[in-house]
Amino acid sequence: QVQLVESGGGLVQPGGSLRLSCTASGFTFSTYVMRWYRQVPGKERELVALILHIGDNTHYADSVKGRFTISRDNSKNTVYLQMSSLKPKDTAVYYCNAWNGIKTEYWGQGTQVTVSS
Repeated sequence: QVQLVESGGGLVQPGGSLRLSCTASGFTFSTYVMRWYRQVPGKERELVALILHIGDNTHYADSVKGRFTISRDNSKNTVYLQMSSLKPKDTAVYYCNAWNGIKTEYWGQGTQVTVSS
């Protein structure tokens, strides 16, 4: 049974930091591209960051470059999203996604991040 379980969301003040984690099971984690998306009500899901399964190459949305860092630990089947200098516009539900590069992908249940004073 495939599972992606996110954790680490919550309420943080502007300028603060959070680290999201996503632990996977039920598939060969090390062979999948891992992605973080976010979504706010009424808007499409937005790709925030991704990390390849080879060489740890990363890509970020322009809106988070320099503030967010994606990383993975294949020994723990876990991908992380370190978020710093958070802004109110970063408020969203954050989703973990695993993609095999073709057409198979899996989604987590999402974790809420709220940036507010």
